Amino acid sequence: MAKLEASDAVVFGISIDSPAANNAFAQKIGVTFPLLSDMNRKVLKQYGILKMYNVQKEEYDWAQRTTFVIDKKGVIQSVEEEASAINPNNAVAVCTKLPKK
Repeated sequence: MAKLEASDAVVFGISIDSPAANNAFAQKIGVTFPLLSDMNRKVLKQYGILKMYNVQKEEYDWAQRTTFVIDKKGVIQSVEEEASAINPNNAVAVCTKLPKK
């Protein structure tokens, strides 16, 4: 977080979970950045990270773990998915190379 803050980045998470579930999860793992709730799945659909799967003929949706680095002009500069999204090193590297103003 210190490296991201030094690069003038803003960090937040978005999930399909409720605000209460996000708060509990954040406390459990010690997250200090906001976790936003997208229970209607609108944002996740717009970014193409909502996936569907079938279990015993019932459909479920879930959000693929993804890290986006978006510059101040709103342009996506980097996308990390699944396992690589867990490690923040690439996002930190991209953020530190972005212009601050």
